[in-house]
Amino acid sequence: MGWLQHSNATRSGACQGLSSPPDSLAGALAAARQDRSGMEKHPDLGRPNLRGMDITIHASFLPHDEPEAALEFYRDVLGFEVRADVGKGKMRWITVGPPGQPATSIVLTPAGVTPGTTEEERRVIAEMMAKGTYATLLLATKDLDGTFEKVQSSKAEIIQEPTDQPYGVRDCALRDPAGNMVRIQEVR
Repeated sequence: MGWLQHSNATRSGACQGLSSPPDSLAGALAAARQDRSGMEKHPDLGRPNLRGMDITIHASFLPHDEPEAALEFYRDVLGFEVRADVGKGKMRWITVGPPGQPATSIVLTPAGVTPGTTEEERRVIAEMMAKGTYATLLLATKDLDGTFEKVQSSKAEIIQEPTDQPYGVRDCALRDPAGNMVRIQEVR
């Protein structure tokens, strides 16, 4: 097995292929393996410290196959506001987001239009979307039962009623018109 040392560690501007880890890395890995406190240690391996960066999630892309159905679901069922709607026909990019949170958006995009996507990949994407296994959106609310009642009274496809999950959250699940899984978690 070879080790790859990145340019930011070597300062040479290129990655170097190494047959074994450098001594400093080997020692750091050994120390991490010997730690029995139950806490995972991550020694400084020459990487820049990024903890002080101010980064937020601004937008995420979610595919659709019927823009009008996607728009109605996210606007009328989930109550998101429409922030942008560009394009024509099925080739529309619709930006939606929760009211009062202008810095957080979802861009509903035509499925499989990324440059370089092959016809075979488009077929696989369409199959996965139809099964609800291509994309998942996780939302949160303080009132899961009230939110679920509103969603249930719409035409949304319900997958799971509010449930206490064994991993410590309470949530429900539904699918948007494109088949994307939407889980709504209760904030506790």
